[in-house]
Amino acid sequence: MFRVTPYERKAFDLFNEFEREFFNLGKTEQTVCKTDIRDDGTSFVLEMEMPGFDKENIHIDIKGEYLTVSAKKVTETNETEGKYIRRERYSGEFTRSFDISTVDTDNIGAEYKNGILSLTLPKKGKTTPETRRLEIA
Repeated sequence: MFRVTPYERKAFDLFNEFEREFFNLGKTEQTVCKTDIRDDGTSFVLEMEMPGFDKENIHIDIKGEYLTVSAKKVTETNETEGKYIRRERYSGEFTRSFDISTVDTDNIGAEYKNGILSLTLPKKGKTTPETRRLEIA
């Protein structure tokens, strides 16, 4: 079923989208911690920008076939020295999950250095299916 929207409503929606983009409102955690993943042949390397996070506030959890990175960052403010005109530094929490069904989870390595979280995700070894012949009775 189609939803019919009057022209005037669409104009306001476009303005709201422009305003959201211009003032960076409603951004997701993906824009907060940009991530690159590359294939190094025997492993995947995941590099996530996390400037300003303390290592103690970054958590990496594995549940089933998913690896989840979550972090919390609190920016302390001292309001007695004046009023902010603009604040762009991120404060809050984020969570991001990745499918690791092809990864050897027992050998994952993690390092946090200069605001970059690096995870080395070794690939599972290729298994050859067991071959056997059944006798016909």
